[in-house]
Amino acid sequence: MKTLLISYAILASSLSGQLFAQHEHAATSSSPMKVSRTIILQQLLAEKGIDNREGQMLIVDYPPNSSSPAHRHPCPTFGYILEGEIESVFEGKTHVYKKGDSFYEFTNGLHSSARNTSSTVPAKLLVFFLAEPGKPTSVPEK
Repeated sequence: MKTLLISYAILASSLSGQLFAQHEHAATSSSPMKVSRTIILQQLLAEKGIDNREGQMLIVDYPPNSSSPAHRHPCPTFGYILEGEIESVFEGKTHVYKKGDSFYEFTNGLHSSARNTSSTVPAKLLVFFLAEPGKPTSVPEK
């Protein structure tokens, strides 16, 4: 279990940076393809000081011209761009993240958009959440 905690700490520190996030939302009506996500790790944590939390890693695929609607993450969120480029608007500030860039998004910040601006190149994002078990990691903004 200590190895798992150390792995999470290394991942979190390697993914920290500027603010951002994205996720499980359909693409806008102008986009023919949908943003998709695939969970690659989900582990309940029972370590001293971080009990009742779940580490969750997932891959978010952004086809060309796709986007996700406004949302919030009710947990700390770390991201790393694996492929392509994503334009993100978080708390009113626009960021453009390219392959190799990392970011951190604080709990419940408004992520008003995330999109792949390329008409030909897909984008891929690795996301790490430190969430409450059984709770959603992405909540649509009303």
